[in-house]
Amino acid sequence: MKRKRFSEEQIIMILQEHAAGMKVKDLVRKHGIAEQTFYRWKSKYGGMDVSDARKLKSLEAENTRLKKLLADQMLDNAALKELLSKEW
Repeated sequence: MKRKRFSEEQIIMILQEHAAGMKVKDLVRKHGIAEQTFYRWKSKYGGMDVSDARKLKSLEAENTRLKKLLADQMLDNAALKELLSKEW
């Protein structure tokens, strides 16, 4: 089965349709998603605007970048400690 990728804007529009009174079963059928996906989106994006979702995405990207930098720094630190612990 082909997997669709929805943008944050599309996800928020789907959630707004639900908030307007459309049933979950109808939304799932209309957009071709699973109920599990809908509820996952609702827990992550529920009550957000499009601008909030964009901020969230940029913050997640920055967090990922910072985690990589920290991991690299910790690896360098461990290598230096190992090198200094050896007796010459």
